[in-house]
Amino acid sequence: MTRNERAAKRARHGTRVGGHRVLGALAAITAGVLGFGIVMGTMYWENLQHSFTTQDISGLVGDPTETAVSNPTASATQDADPVDAEAGNDINVLLVGSDSRSGENGAIGGKVSGGMRSDTTMIMHISADRSRIDFLSIPRDMRVRVSDCKMLDGSTVKGWTGKFNIAFSNGGKHGNEAEAAACTMQTLQDLTGIKFDHYAVVDFAGFENMINAVDGVPMCIEKKINDRRSKLHIKAGAQVLNGKTALAYARVRHIGDGTDLQRIERQQELMTNLAKKVLGMNVLTNAPQLTLLLKSAGESMTMDPELGSLSYLLGLGFSLRNIDTSNINFMTVPWKYAGDKSGDVLAKDEAKTVYKRIKNDIPMDGGKTEDVDTLTSPSADPSVSPSVAPTPERQTQDEILASCKG
Repeated sequence: MTRNERAAKRARHGTRVGGHRVLGALAAITAGVLGFGIVMGTMYWENLQHSFTTQDISGLVGDPTETAVSNPTASATQDADPVDAEAGNDINVLLVGSDSRSGENGAIGGKVSGGMRSDTTMIMHISADRSRIDFLSIPRDMRVRVSDCKMLDGSTVKGWTGKFNIAFSNGGKHGNEAEAAACTMQTLQDLTGIKFDHYAVVDFAGFENMINAVDGVPMCIEKKINDRRSKLHIKAGAQVLNGKTALAYARVRHIGDGTDLQRIERQQELMTNLAKKVLGMNVLTNAPQLTLLLKSAGESMTMDPELGSLSYLLGLGFSLRNIDTSNINFMTVPWKYAGDKSGDVLAKDEAKTVYKRIKNDIPMDGGKTEDVDTLTSPSADPSVSPSVAPTPERQTQDEILASCKG
């Protein structure tokens, strides 16, 4: 794929310059599990494809100013293996957990006044060599300049300075999650300089269904939780949370210091353990469970057309089959309190370095270098093949539970 072709393709899906919260790891997990779906028949995949909801937002987000150099050997893949359409290129995905209260979500989250909000927002970065996935959580109370939002009907919703969560709400004025994602993407693009290849929005019901599809997530609960407002009651110790309880645990705000920032930490721990469990499952011999997980993912997400293509996901997932769980990393934008009574937080100066690392396909924490201005991406070597990587780290659910302290 030429430089111009790469630029044009990215323009169709939200664009970017070269390079869990809750939803972030779910997307990575889904991609990884999809990689094993080659054992299923063609008709099975065609039926699953109809479960996916997609909408193109390319006309709502600005064009890229730079593009990555494509890997000229990307198509040199064995015929028997799924093909990663983005081989040799790193990928940025906007991941949003929607706080929509329509339909089944209202029964789960409680009916509230009109409007659409994001409950969770992350940037997921997949390294060019497919050896690393980084998730950067964006605090919903971070004070930012919310960008003007282009809508599908040609109108514009003016932005202003306020909490980051306003972006999704502004874009969601018409009740369309794709428009809400586009506004969030534009705001993040203007804030960080990171351009996006894809987006995905998941709702409450979808999150519950995906947790239940893998029979729960193992967790180490440090202290007993009895929160009457959220109706969350969890004993302390090692246990497996079902979808309903896991969602409540990820969303509850009335424990600890009650901040969104502490909630991010719980969500990241939950999704780390979920990733470990799913990657440790022998899905090749558990077709019914794989089917349920894929259907849950498809029925609960709104995505761009390419990310919502099973052939695309199959190729991407297959390329991630050897990823080590120790290389699935979570971070929150470096922050500080605004120092007023608003409850807002501000991004620290270090945040700019984190954004630059993501753009340059360098680990968020810097890895072995801090020189983000001159270093060539350590994962951009097309000669590195995931298929010859060492045996990745895997843990069973019992092993995860056994690692709990106390």
